[in-house]
Amino acid sequence: MSTLQPISFNKPLNLNFFFNADENRKWPDVFSILKNKLNPEIIYPESDGKPMADNTKQYKIIVTIKENLEHLFAERDDVFIAADLFWYPVQYDNKTKYAPDVMVAFGRPKGDRGSYLQWEEDNIAPQVVFEILSPGNTSGEMIKKFRFYERFGVQEYYEYDPDNIKLKGWVRKSNRLKHIENTNNWISPMLNVKFELSENGLTFYDSRGEKFTSFTEEKTRANHEKQRADNEKQRADNEKQRADNEKQRADNEKQRADELERMLNLEKQRVDKLELKIDTFEKKMAQLMNYLENSEKL
Repeated sequence: MSTLQPISFNKPLNLNFFFNADENRKWPDVFSILKNKLNPEIIYPESDGKPMADNTKQYKIIVTIKENLEHLFAERDDVFIAADLFWYPVQYDNKTKYAPDVMVAFGRPKGDRGSYLQWEEDNIAPQVVFEILSPGNTSGEMIKKFRFYERFGVQEYYEYDPDNIKLKGWVRKSNRLKHIENTNNWISPMLNVKFELSENGLTFYDSRGEKFTSFTEEKTRANHEKQRADNEKQRADNEKQRADNEKQRADNEKQRADELERMLNLEKQRVDKLELKIDTFEKKMAQLMNYLENSEKL
């Protein structure tokens, strides 16, 4: 007669998220989680088939934030930054998820990921999240996202509406995301990045006061810098050529002077020889005159 064996889990099921709730939260399906835990083949989809952005404006802002943050934290190996990456906070639950437009996880290594499985990331939740609104976003959808980020530990949450140039922000206090009264010129506590609103939109500045730029702007700036460097090099080359020409002219002048000095030396030598001959001739003539005078006296 066979006996029933107790089910053994490799890891204890973490049900902490079922507590500390409020009436507005939507709870994961406990039965689905238990079923998934018994199924080792559970799949966490890496895509929902939707585009990262609904329009070019939204896409440009997302990419600008993500790439500039990558550059800002390039020298830190413990900062992971991603755009439009599914974040699964609960193991064995592949339905509780969101893909923030941009998220930053401090304390996690850089590297490629198909999704952010929090239990494989030392249970570290992304601390900073950005959502860039598009006309397709509904208020109900954004409320659900806010509750998700508040519930699962986001420390700073920013929601930007590029069409109306409005920035909302929240920071965690007392285990809740508290609204930031004035986001203009606000400095992110964790990113140390300043947000500046103007009629032209939202601009970001790092701790050195350098503006976040798009790839096109950065490429244009790099091209201008290259053109300036090329112009400086051309100017330096021209200066070098001028200096080389001056040196060549000076060398030619010196060579001409040396040749003139050589010719003068030869002329002096010729004159010295001629003077010696004249002196010798004069001495011989004097001797001859003396001889003739003596001969007449005899």
